[in-house]
Amino acid sequence: MLALRRILSTAALLAIAVWLGGLVALGAVAAPVIFATVSFPSSADAMSIVFRRFDSVAMTCAAIVLATEAVRPIAGLAFERFAHVRAAASLLAAVAAVVEGIKISPRIAALHAAGAIRWVDEPGRELAHLHDVAEWCGKIELVLLAVVVALHAVSLSSAFKARTRL
Repeated sequence: MLALRRILSTAALLAIAVWLGGLVALGAVAAPVIFATVSFPSSADAMSIVFRRFDSVAMTCAAIVLATEAVRPIAGLAFERFAHVRAAASLLAAVAAVVEGIKISPRIAALHAAGAIRWVDEPGRELAHLHDVAEWCGKIELVLLAVVVALHAVSLSSAFKARTRL
């Protein structure tokens, strides 16, 4: 059972690494650089494509993380300490990624394609609001995913300690 727990945690952690790394790379590196150096509307065109593509990556990673959590009880793995918290944090992060990928990013891209400019007229105000919501979703995902990583580490170290005491 420890081997299965390790396999599931490894799969989840690899998916989280891609998801979390992508959030940081896009939010802290790519977007600020592109918007600062590439003129509008080309910068918005490029980042709309990048964010839409990353949304697919993030939602796929979220599905993998949730699948690893779902397999645990099906496989008869006992819930270790904090498993419910880890599963809940994984679910909340996944919901944020799906909301971004299905609702927020497509609407931002549509507003941009229709010529909306942030804070100009009603479409621009909606664009600005959605951009702020997208940033908050990303920050929430970052925090929740960091919590999930920490809880995986606690779980695996606890399982290892329990096994070595036997």
